[in-house]
Amino acid sequence: MNLADRLRLAAERLAGRTAVTLDGAQLTYGAMELMSARVAALLRRRGIGAGDRVAVMLPNVPEFAVVYYGVLRTGAVVVPLDPLLRKREIAAYVGDCGARLLIAWHAFAETAEAGTAGTGADCFFVVPGEFPRLLGGMAAEREIVPRSAGDTAVIHYTSGTTGRAKGIELTHANLGSNAATVSRMHALGVDDVVLGALPLYHSFGQTCSLNAAVHAGARLTLLPRFEAGRALEVIRRDGVTVFQGVPTMYIALLDHPGASDMSLLRVCVSGGAAMPLDVLRAYETRFGCPIVEGYGLSETSPVAATNRAGPGRRPGSIGWPVKDVEMKVVGEDGRELPHGQVGEIIVRGPNVMKGYWNDPAATAEVIRDGWFHTGDLGRVDGDGFFFLVDRRRDVIIRGGYTVYPREVEEVLYEHPAVRQAVVVGIPHPELGEEVAAVVTLRAPVGPDELRDFAKERMAAYKYPRRVSFTDELPMTPTGKVLKRTLGLSLNE
Repeated sequence: MNLADRLRLAAERLAGRTAVTLDGAQLTYGAMELMSARVAALLRRRGIGAGDRVAVMLPNVPEFAVVYYGVLRTGAVVVPLDPLLRKREIAAYVGDCGARLLIAWHAFAETAEAGTAGTGADCFFVVPGEFPRLLGGMAAEREIVPRSAGDTAVIHYTSGTTGRAKGIELTHANLGSNAATVSRMHALGVDDVVLGALPLYHSFGQTCSLNAAVHAGARLTLLPRFEAGRALEVIRRDGVTVFQGVPTMYIALLDHPGASDMSLLRVCVSGGAAMPLDVLRAYETRFGCPIVEGYGLSETSPVAATNRAGPGRRPGSIGWPVKDVEMKVVGEDGRELPHGQVGEIIVRGPNVMKGYWNDPAATAEVIRDGWFHTGDLGRVDGDGFFFLVDRRRDVIIRGGYTVYPREVEEVLYEHPAVRQAVVVGIPHPELGEEVAAVVTLRAPVGPDELRDFAKERMAAYKYPRRVSFTDELPMTPTGKVLKRTLGLSLNE
C-alpha cells in the first residue's frame, strides 16, 4: 500500500470535483493527481527513490498537497517542517534524517539555504506561477511505487536542536488508517468543505484535514494563517461544513465582533490542547455547532480518542478510543488503575508510530509490550470516558503548538550572561499556556535582550515572552529544579 493511492482513487471517481482551494486558486482531484505525478517525475530526475527522505517546508498552500503526494508516489519519505523554523533548527532536522532534498516556499529561500548548508541536502524552491509552468514541462510519473504497510511514509520531528530532536516515524498504515477513521467518525463526504486552518506540516492538520478530506473526496479550503475575521469570511464564502482547530481559534472566534451566524457548520473539532469548558459552552450557545474534543499525539498519527457528536457526548472529556485503538490508565507499576484514579494514559493500535528515527533507546522507553506510554496523566470514568488531567512531562502547549523547555533553555544558555535557565509553562487565558523563563545571571543583562536573543534563534511560538530573574532556583535534595514550585511562584 502507498498513502498516495488515496489520491489516485479519489481522482478516478471525482476527477472534475474541487479538491483544494485557496481564495481564487483551486485544484480539482484530477489536476492534483496529475501535478503530483509530475512532481514524482521531477524527483526521479533528481535521483530521489524509495526510502529517501525529502523535507517539505511549505505553508498552507495547494502546492503542499501536490508535493506531499508527489514525494509519497516515489516511495520516498516526507519530512514536514514548519516554514517558520530558523536555520539552526532546519540544520538539526535535515541533518538528523539525512534528507537528500528540501522543498521550500520561495519566501523562505534564504533561511532554507542557510539551514541546509553543510548537511548534504539540495534545495528546491516553490514559486507561485513558476511552479506549475515547470511541472507542465514534465512527463507525469504515473507509477505509484508500492510500499508495505510498515514502511515509513512521514517523519514528524519533535522540537529540538543540535541532534536532540526525535523523528517520529509514521507508516503508510498508520496514516491511512487514521485518516479513514477520522473520515468515518465525522461522516465526511463529497459535499463537505473542510477548513484547512491547521498547519499542514503538523500531524493534526495533515491527517485530519488533508488526508481525511482526500480519503472522503471532500473539498479542503486553506487558510495560510489563522485570523478570526479572515476565517469567518472563508467559512461563509466557501460554505465550510467542518471546522477543525485548537482552543485558541475558538476563543478568537468568540471574541470577534463580526462572528454571528455559522449555521452551515456541521461539526467542529478541537484538539492540540484541553478545551476550557466555559469556552466550549459559550461557543456552542452562540453558534449552535457542537464541538467534538479529541486527544492524540504525533506518535499516534495523531488521533487516539475522541468524543462523538450527539447525545453520547460528554463535554470536558476526550471521549473514548477510536476504532481498533485501545487505551487505558496505568499506575507506576504498569497495572491498569480502577475507574476514577489518575495515572498515565497508554495507547495500543494501528495508529501507534513505528518508532523514533534511528533512536531505538528512546523508542523502547515509550513503547513497552506493544503499548505507547504517552506521559500524559488521565482518568477514566465508569462509562469508559477518558479525561485528560495533566502532563507528566514538562512539555508546554502554547496555542496548540508544542514547546520543549529544554530546547529553549539550551538557547538561553548560549548567552554569556546566563548562569542557569529554567523554562516552564504558565497559564494564559487565550493560549492555554505561555512560555516563561527564570534565569540566574553571571553578568548584568535585561529581560528584553534575553527575549530577543532567543527570538532570533527559534521559531516564533517557542521563545519565552516572560523572562524573570532570581538569585537562586528552588532545588530538590538531588539537585533537580522544582519546576512545579517555580511555575506556581510565577503565577502569584
